[in-house]
Amino acid sequence: MAVNTSTLLFLVLIYLVCIFYLARMGYRKGSQTEGYMLAGRKAHPAVMALSYGAAFISTSAIIGFGGVAASLGMGLLWLVFMNIFFGIFIAFVIFGPKTRRIGLNLGAVTFPEFLGRRFQSRFIQGFSGLLIGVFMPLYAGSVLIGAARFIETTLGINYNLALLIFTVIIASYVLKGGLLSVMYVDAFQGTLMFIGMALLLVFTYVKLGGVVGAHQALTDMAPLVPQALTDIGHQGWTAMPAFGSPLWWTMVSTLFMGVGIGVLAQPQLAVRFMTVKDDRSLKRAVLVGGPFILMMAGVAYVVGALSNVYFYRTTGMTALEVVGGNTDLIMPEYLNSAMPELFVLFFMLSLLSAAMSTAGAQFHAMGTALGHDFYQQGLKDGKAGGSTIHATRIGIAITILLSVILAYNLPISIIARATAMFMGLCTSAFLPIYMGALFWKRITREGALASLVVGTFGSLFWLTFIHAKEAVPLGICKAIFGKATLLPGTWTLVDPIMIATPLAFLVAIVVSLATEAPSKEFLDKCYRPTPEDNDGKEPVFPNTDKISSPDF
Repeated sequence: MAVNTSTLLFLVLIYLVCIFYLARMGYRKGSQTEGYMLAGRKAHPAVMALSYGAAFISTSAIIGFGGVAASLGMGLLWLVFMNIFFGIFIAFVIFGPKTRRIGLNLGAVTFPEFLGRRFQSRFIQGFSGLLIGVFMPLYAGSVLIGAARFIETTLGINYNLALLIFTVIIASYVLKGGLLSVMYVDAFQGTLMFIGMALLLVFTYVKLGGVVGAHQALTDMAPLVPQALTDIGHQGWTAMPAFGSPLWWTMVSTLFMGVGIGVLAQPQLAVRFMTVKDDRSLKRAVLVGGPFILMMAGVAYVVGALSNVYFYRTTGMTALEVVGGNTDLIMPEYLNSAMPELFVLFFMLSLLSAAMSTAGAQFHAMGTALGHDFYQQGLKDGKAGGSTIHATRIGIAITILLSVILAYNLPISIIARATAMFMGLCTSAFLPIYMGALFWKRITREGALASLVVGTFGSLFWLTFIHAKEAVPLGICKAIFGKATLLPGTWTLVDPIMIATPLAFLVAIVVSLATEAPSKEFLDKCYRPTPEDNDGKEPVFPNTDKISSPDF
């Protein structure tokens, strides 16, 4: 569909002015380390919730998982429940308050530093920073792909040029303004995303004859499911795959578990709990975060599945057939074919907002992990010259470059898969020790270190040698052992998160019970109420440019 160039330029100009104005505000308020790294620990609950949601829901959900829903069907809506229950309620009400309190007591300004200081280990901080810096670009690259593909489809410009322009815009405000700028921009972009998704849902139902008519039409299309999908368990777009089938294992173990529970251990999200001033702010944020995730993910999955009805009525083909099997192109094709031109222009800004908010959060998280956690605190043992902000900016620049290289080279239909891979790896590596840090005082440094290593390499081993989705394309197992996967049958369908995460939990418990418990004095320091919790006074923050991790 051709677009009105003058209208588009006008909307984009207004959009960019708003973004850079908000980024400037964030820079002016957060030019010191606390502001650059943690938004000054005074973020408004609504800003935090919108920033958290916008950083979580990106083109991965709207483009990538929307396309997956067009292929697999509305069973993916169970993932929306998982996102809200674990990603918002459990995260904000149970994980958030303790994260905020311990992070403040120990002067931590990043997620790896939170873990490192809680377990008194520079290795844990440095290793966690390296893990994020090396593997998060895979996730960030998939987000960049989603935005660039939509720009390519909507404007008809070269994919490589779209990717370059988009990345430069994000980098300009993330490098300069830090987390406070990112959060201000996120809140604005989250608002646009909410409006855009609401309108998309309404337009889709109007286009397809109402709620009941649209869903009934999709149900009636069950006989049209491609044979290749039927053979692996697909039973129609309004039904779950057959229990125990390859498709069922993919949906449940990889998507529901990896993305649904994996959100709890996402560094770029967990760090936002440390940006608010008190526990009450976190609980109030649930009222914003819950509806936001429901609208973002829920609408994407519903519209993605219903796109089959539209394409069948207009072309006689299912969504997958229309785009030649590339799920990453389904949502862009549907939007440009079915929606009014003015809405497509507005939705392009909403989608760019989704990608920019997530990519901005990722770039900031990767930069702090690589520059501050891995280089300054891990590699240089906290003795590196220069400020935290300078090291972080260098880290951001390096990881942006890596993300762009991946976005140029990743294969088709990769967005949802790359998202699930990274979230699954974070779950196996971080969730056991993160939960231990919050809820089990008996966990030791040795137990946390062993769990981190086992969770990380257990997940990577399973990806490389067992799980067919990755092992077969990588070909490493084939080259070494002469067969595609080391184990046969159902094992090749089980996601690494189902194996590596329980193993990491077990190792953390066994090793901790076998080693000396942390001192009572240190634990009292970690878990003591903050000044705000006691009398409402503003907490006094340590100078994090000079503070060293305790007892290393």
